[in-house]
Amino acid sequence: MALVKRGRTWHTHFFVDGQRFRKSLETSDWREAQKAEKKLIAEASQGKLALLSQKFSKLTFKEAADQNLAERIGHLAPRSVQTERERLKPLCAVFGSIKLHRITVEMVRTYMADRKSGTLANKTINLELAVLRGVLKRAKLWHLFADEIKPLPVHTQIGRAMTLDEKLRLAKTAATKSEWQNARLAMVLALNTTMRACEIKAIRWSDVDFLAGTVTIRRSKTEAGQRVIPLNEDALRAIQELYRRASAIGGTHPDHYVFPACENGRFDATTPQKSWRSGWRSLRKAAGLAALRFHDLRHHAITELAESQASDATIMAIAGHVSKQMLEHYSHVRLDLKRKALDGLATRRRTLAGKPTGYDTTCDTTQSLTDGDHDISHGKDWSGREDLNLRPPGPEPGALPG
Repeated sequence: MALVKRGRTWHTHFFVDGQRFRKSLETSDWREAQKAEKKLIAEASQGKLALLSQKFSKLTFKEAADQNLAERIGHLAPRSVQTERERLKPLCAVFGSIKLHRITVEMVRTYMADRKSGTLANKTINLELAVLRGVLKRAKLWHLFADEIKPLPVHTQIGRAMTLDEKLRLAKTAATKSEWQNARLAMVLALNTTMRACEIKAIRWSDVDFLAGTVTIRRSKTEAGQRVIPLNEDALRAIQELYRRASAIGGTHPDHYVFPACENGRFDATTPQKSWRSGWRSLRKAAGLAALRFHDLRHHAITELAESQASDATIMAIAGHVSKQMLEHYSHVRLDLKRKALDGLATRRRTLAGKPTGYDTTCDTTQSLTDGDHDISHGKDWSGREDLNLRPPGPEPGALPG
């Protein structure tokens, strides 16, 4: 290694693993130059320092971004490729013609500030920043930005669970219009299987086992999302209704999609439906739940599993990947239910004909008592699924299609 002074500025020239590095140390002080040189050698040894002779770092941002995406395209889903291209558009508008090694921290900060001055959410800006970071990492340049550029704060929304009244209202509203059929059936599957919208759209008839009463999720958000989900009564009825519709259009081949694409009234069972956004938005608005996201249905289903005292392992086996934050949330749901149950033992005394009774076993087990929404004398839970009106007309559960 060697330090060379050119004018008033020190420069370094050294080799690591046979690769030559030359760089200005941007200081006129010899001791500072020594320290900076040692830091650069350490970074080069760790593979964090880009060679000036490296072709990739000399590409313009647009050229580098296109090459980076092309190298990774075999590992990405088509939707991910499309999303990254969308996020590259504003980045290329600013950095497109600038060579990678010419991009500075100040440029990135200015970009973030300009984007923030509009109506963009912090999450959107962070996603664009992630694409920029990926390109700079490929050029071994991100270490120059890592300590200076931090993601903007984002409020993470776990989701919301509906009340029983909201769930009933949504189900009853969904059954009032035939144009909401797709949204209704997708809603039933989400509420009864925990499936995401992308998972529902990707189901083919080969994934449905009518005899076993299961659906296999082969394509999901993550590998952990690949799973087999048992179909309960409501979910199986929805699948049977979809099968009858598919039979009418000749779309029951194993490779055909359960939710086929439809353009101008023409079905294409070889292509999955892209979205039921319009139907879902009008449905939720009509039900008085304009802020309810379709993804909240998955959250509601998992919340009901937690309320049934299902373990974390059971929830993850049914729902697939669930973040640590969400698992902690569902653990709190279970704990709150246990606390309420124990509080009831300590503070609530049952009454008979307006008079307090003791906690005598005979009294508790033989008297006809009503406790909240549960008719104890008949053993019937009035919050049960039978009143949810989620069952479309069709054959009995377990019956073969056709």
